[in-house]
Amino acid sequence: MTVLPLLPDAPGASAIIAPGRSSFAGIVDALASTLQAGSRAEDAFAAGAGSLRDAVYARAKADVAVEVAAAELQHAAQALQSILTMQV
Repeated sequence: MTVLPLLPDAPGASAIIAPGRSSFAGIVDALASTLQAGSRAEDAFAAGAGSLRDAVYARAKADVAVEVAAAELQHAAQALQSILTMQV
């Protein structure tokens, strides 16, 4: 019987994450960038330099990003709670 090692279809996590940067930090930076873009679009509309459509779209995009981040955080917290309540 010959046993061959399993090779993943996707590249390893080290190939995806930039050196010296965690994926969590990247997610937080992307969320902050999306929120700042929403604020900039609203400020531009208030100053008369931007359109209402752009302001509404940027704010909606930021709101969706916050909702997704909150849902993922809750999912991670539930997973951690399940692990911590396991009997060893």
